[in-house]
Amino acid sequence: MEGAYNCVFLVVAIVTVIMGRTLASKYVVGGSQGWDESTDFNSWSSGQTFKVGDELVFKYSSGLHSVNELADEKAYKSCDVGSSLKSLNSGSDTIKLDKAGTRYFACGTSGHCDAGMKVKITTGNGGGSSSTTTSSSQSVHVLGPFYVIASLLPIQMVLFVLLA
Repeated sequence: MEGAYNCVFLVVAIVTVIMGRTLASKYVVGGSQGWDESTDFNSWSSGQTFKVGDELVFKYSSGLHSVNELADEKAYKSCDVGSSLKSLNSGSDTIKLDKAGTRYFACGTSGHCDAGMKVKITTGNGGGSSSTTTSSSQSVHVLGPFYVIASLLPIQMVLFVLLA
């Protein structure tokens, strides 16, 4: 009987780890307006809490806009898109937030960054519940791995009693 419990516990633990790694939020940058000059990106980003594993989705008119990842805050403040780390222009670009820290993005079209088409994203380590979902963020609310593990403990206790 103890062997069966250990097997069930192992399966639940593996599923918990997999779920914790795959659950993340996707944020459409700029919310329903997307990556566009009319969007107030400072307001939009200040209402979000980004964590490692989340994804940013930039939706925009290809040929009219682009997404440039800038090297640092100095390049962000001065709109120096000429020294971009990465430049994307598909019209629907996804960027995974793979580590904690601050990243900077701006439109590479002449004058757009200076007009405010830029966003600063600060990513935290995560753990626990992700950001609060709002209709303007278009994010998918998911629970962090610690919550998932905690919610599975009663199931493990019941299985232990039944299999003991």
